[in-house]
Amino acid sequence: MRETCASCTPESVLVYVHVPFCVRKCRYCAFVSQTYSVEAVQTYMALLEQEMAWWAGQYGRLRATTVYIGGGTPSLLTPAQVARLFDALERFFDLGQVREITLEANPESVMAPGFLDTARERGVSRISLGVQSFHDHALRMLGRPHDRQKALQAAHAVRTAGIAALSLDLMWGLPGQSLEMWHDDLQQAIFLEPEHLSCYCLSLEQGTELAGCVLDNTLTLPTEECAVQMFEHGCLALDQAGYEQYEIANFAQPGHICQHNWGYWTGRSYLGLGPAAVSTMHGKRWTNAFSLDAYAHALAAGILGKDAEELDAHTQLHEMVMLSLRTSAGLDLSHFQARAGWDFLHCTSSIVEQLCTSGLARICSNHFSLTREGMLVSNTILATVLECMDHYASAGNM
Repeated sequence: MRETCASCTPESVLVYVHVPFCVRKCRYCAFVSQTYSVEAVQTYMALLEQEMAWWAGQYGRLRATTVYIGGGTPSLLTPAQVARLFDALERFFDLGQVREITLEANPESVMAPGFLDTARERGVSRISLGVQSFHDHALRMLGRPHDRQKALQAAHAVRTAGIAALSLDLMWGLPGQSLEMWHDDLQQAIFLEPEHLSCYCLSLEQGTELAGCVLDNTLTLPTEECAVQMFEHGCLALDQAGYEQYEIANFAQPGHICQHNWGYWTGRSYLGLGPAAVSTMHGKRWTNAFSLDAYAHALAAGILGKDAEELDAHTQLHEMVMLSLRTSAGLDLSHFQARAGWDFLHCTSSIVEQLCTSGLARICSNHFSLTREGMLVSNTILATVLECMDHYASAGNM
């Protein structure tokens, strides 16, 4: 891929492993995945080991601070395949200082005999369970392969297996979803006492089945007013239950934020393994080939990362602002000035003053952050803030 040296190799990385298999595609999903088959998974496992070996040849045995196994549906792997995956990770990465290992799972597959026990034995400290809703008709509408009962059983199984932390994914803003339904989902989730909750607003991705149904009026989304109420109600309910909102869609009990995702939002280097996995290291970003065949070809040809995008200083500053303002901590103004060489508040003073006066943002302890009201319109705010930065730069101030 490139000439490497000690000075350009990151001291430590977040490691992401993409398992690109699903029993079937959910109606809202635009992620890269393919239909599960025994043969495809066997091929994938061998290719994944080849990729790990290739990166070890490039950089040596990188030290991992977190490992996140996502998908797709990683819980479709057999216990033997989970063990093989961790054998490979231990062979090619230094896992001695790993702070967290997360494994994504679906309720209908996580309870397969031996799966959770093997995950715990191999160091998995968090299970992220894709529940999405506790209402069966909503799950059917989303195309999820589980029902409410399986979700409850899966959460219990994670606890029984002795996994240290449970995270639940929920969705709001669904077609046909009322504020009362969202309240019920939240209360059921809170009753299960997960250490972490990710509460995502449905995003209609072009080309998905659900987007087509909304477009032709087969399904109807909640009104904007109702969606705002759902967001605000979710934040308040989780506040009262002892969860801290540390990012727009993520809530955690004290000491249980997702360290891996926090690393993304704070600009850490990360290495993605598997088809369609994304990596960002030493000022470059690249995405692995999507299909197994194309992934195999890239490995055989030794061209992983050949199409890497150079992240110039301008892009890196943009991403720093965009990612920081997703978090409740916000943008560290001293850190920004050290990176940029200029004062963020000076170049954005007009918009920042308006945002703070209108209650959409705040400045506290040398951090600029969005309030909950600001998080609701974060895309608009970010576009305006970045435009101010670009105007400042074009005037020759950088």
